[in-house]
Amino acid sequence: MGLFSRLRQLFRPSPPQVKLGIALGSGGAKGMAHLGALKAFEEAGITFSYVSGTSIGAVVGALLAKGYSSEDMRRIVEAVNRREFSRNLRPYADLSFAEQFLENYLEGDFTSLRLPFACCATDSKDNGLVVLQKGKLSRAVTASSAIPPLFKGVSFEGRELYDGAFTDAIPADVCKYLGAEFVIGIDLAAFSKPEEEKGRFSRLLGSALTYIQPVHYTKDQRSRGYQSADYMLRPPLGAFRSTDISEAAMGEMYTLGYEEAKRCLGDIRISISNFSKARNSKRR
Repeated sequence: MGLFSRLRQLFRPSPPQVKLGIALGSGGAKGMAHLGALKAFEEAGITFSYVSGTSIGAVVGALLAKGYSSEDMRRIVEAVNRREFSRNLRPYADLSFAEQFLENYLEGDFTSLRLPFACCATDSKDNGLVVLQKGKLSRAVTASSAIPPLFKGVSFEGRELYDGAFTDAIPADVCKYLGAEFVIGIDLAAFSKPEEEKGRFSRLLGSALTYIQPVHYTKDQRSRGYQSADYMLRPPLGAFRSTDISEAAMGEMYTLGYEEAKRCLGDIRISISNFSKARNSKRR
């Protein structure tokens, strides 16, 4: 290599870092696995520039975008009064109690966040996906988490909204829309039992709920996340329900999320590196 070529190589600007995003999926109490995965990413020095979430993923995502660490979030979970929460697990309960609790940590609106963030909800009028990016933060994430028939809809800027899991359960596409180049998704329901393996009562109950619920699942509510994510984490949470809020269950789900992320760190780094090389070669 000649002197001129060596000098050009020396002073060539470094390629820009890949803009990483994380899309946190729905799953109720299984969201403890999100915290475990975030802990593993923190230990590995992997940080995110864009965040999206649905349902419990919206709550965790908003906290992450606000600047809370995974350990901060664990302490917030510990502050939840499980007995009071359980009392509110009844058909079409008002979620104002949850919004009031979240206001302690998610005060203000979206402009108060350190990172770009959006969460998903479902419009009761037309069953359409609603991407929330402005307004009161605690109200937005509460609307994203309003799963019927446990909770009633949340009024947000003139619309009655329900859980975003009905229309975009793992919003990797929303994260790309925010500006992320490479998105890691976390699917909390990857190992849920398929319909044919559920008991007769569960299948009948599920069929009945489709008729009385104000919103219903769209065909692409999960596949759109897989289509847009560049890497999907799938913690093995099949033994748990979204309502498992015992201390033991939540601790185990946290550990499973942590272990799954740790197991995949090597593959994730390789995937990000390959993406970066491919992107940079196109720019030359």
